[in-house]
Amino acid sequence: MTAIFLIGLREGLEITLVVSILVAFLVKTGRTHLLRHVWAGVAAAAALSIGFAALLQAGAARLTFTQQELFEAIASFVAVAFVTWMIFWMRRMARRIGAELRGRLEEAISLGPVAVVSVAFLAVIREGLETSILFYAAAQGTSDSVRPLLGVSLGLATAVALGWLLYLSAVRINLSRFFTWTGALLVLVAAGIAKYGVHDLQEAGALPGLNDLAFDVSGAVPPETWYAELLRGMVNFTPAPTVLETVVWLAYGIPVLVLFLWPARTPVPSPTPAS
Repeated sequence: MTAIFLIGLREGLEITLVVSILVAFLVKTGRTHLLRHVWAGVAAAAALSIGFAALLQAGAARLTFTQQELFEAIASFVAVAFVTWMIFWMRRMARRIGAELRGRLEEAISLGPVAVVSVAFLAVIREGLETSILFYAAAQGTSDSVRPLLGVSLGLATAVALGWLLYLSAVRINLSRFFTWTGALLVLVAAGIAKYGVHDLQEAGALPGLNDLAFDVSGAVPPETWYAELLRGMVNFTPAPTVLETVVWLAYGIPVLVLFLWPARTPVPSPTPAS
């Protein structure tokens, strides 16, 4: 639930910031009559994202055990790819995303209402579909269907509340620092999802080593304890992982985390030629 809350919070805040940029632009330029088109695009993207999540769940339920394990493994690796791309894209685009969205919306206004709806829809749908895939992949580690849904709902609700307060300027947080910390935590979540995908492939018989354990600390960290559940939810920690699971977790988590936290290069301006 903790990891899914983080996914909902991070993705939800990105969606909220995107929508608030569009809304603020229309309000500040006196085009409030176009707000209904923005909200129509947002609503359509939200409906499609929810439908996509339901389709993933319904489709997986009809598969055989082996097919379901393979399907969940693929979903896990797709989710890892989305997380990796998302956090690096957000780090690169954070400073200019507002100007880019305002430019797109300005062009759309000149084309008509349908274009405005499309801009809002496209701005939200990418994050919405990512949230659906991440939610499905992260929820596979639990047999409880209520807690994952509660976790993502609380995360999205918290994101909406924070976005609304930011829009009203009631609170001010360092968004760059927020996305850095949540991005680093999501790298660990993604490493756990990748580890879970490997376990699915091993259970399906597509990869060997299901019984080759890297270590077994079940005595020190009983699986039924709350702290074991917290670690499992955050980084998919299991007291007795296989060797291949552990290798994949380390091979993804360490280099990606280092690359993400490595300070970005600041472009050096070219010298102005002397006149």
